[in-house]
Amino acid sequence: MTVHFIGAGPGDPELITVRGLKLIEKCKVCLYAGSLVPPAIVEAAPEDALVMDTASMTLDEIIDEIAKAHEKDLDVARVHSGDPSIYGATAEQMRRLDDLGIEYDVTPGVPAFAAAAAALKTELTIPEIAQSIIVTRTSMKSSGMPEGEDLETLGRSGATLAIHLSVRNLGEIYRKLAPLYGEDCPVIIAYRVGWPDEAFIHGTLADIREKAKASKITRTALIFVGPALKAGKEFRDSALYDANHVHVLRPKKKAKETA
Repeated sequence: MTVHFIGAGPGDPELITVRGLKLIEKCKVCLYAGSLVPPAIVEAAPEDALVMDTASMTLDEIIDEIAKAHEKDLDVARVHSGDPSIYGATAEQMRRLDDLGIEYDVTPGVPAFAAAAAALKTELTIPEIAQSIIVTRTSMKSSGMPEGEDLETLGRSGATLAIHLSVRNLGEIYRKLAPLYGEDCPVIIAYRVGWPDEAFIHGTLADIREKAKASKITRTALIFVGPALKAGKEFRDSALYDANHVHVLRPKKKAKETA
């Protein structure tokens, strides 16, 4: 018996991996985070499977259902949104399974920031503008942020920030980041990426809060901040495909011939 932690992607049923879908199709027990995972994904479970929405369940209740499946030697599809490694609350479940001696594995999923960038037709790492992406959040009702991971510290990097779980904290985001990125720094709020009601709000650090209020978006949103979002056409090409850039797959001789 194995518990399969599966990243379902951001919401579009077609963005789940082939491996993840095959696991759901064969597992007789399927526990999914229904607040973020669309029912269409778990409809792939066998007709006689036990399918449970864990949105209202506690950690103890979830582990209890897994333990029951373990007693019956039934594999479990534990389906999370996005990628399980990012704000998936999987570590605490794995710790419990380790204590119980229950085997598990992990199938990655498409993270929301990658799906949002694809929908926006945007590269988040632009040559000489931003070469790093920082996935973070702000401290609200959830656990606090560790020392050194506050927005002021992260913002000094100038990286593209992908801020989760913080759409109700736009005032703090403005106060902490405007002195570092500038009030006119572009901001994009990506709402329910991959769902039928997907939406994007474009603005700046100075005006994004009012735009978010007008849209009445209060949850299930990701916030991008950074100069890479407005790179336009005024940036240099990367070295990757430059004819004069030599590497093991494009040796010097060939580079000269094509130059």
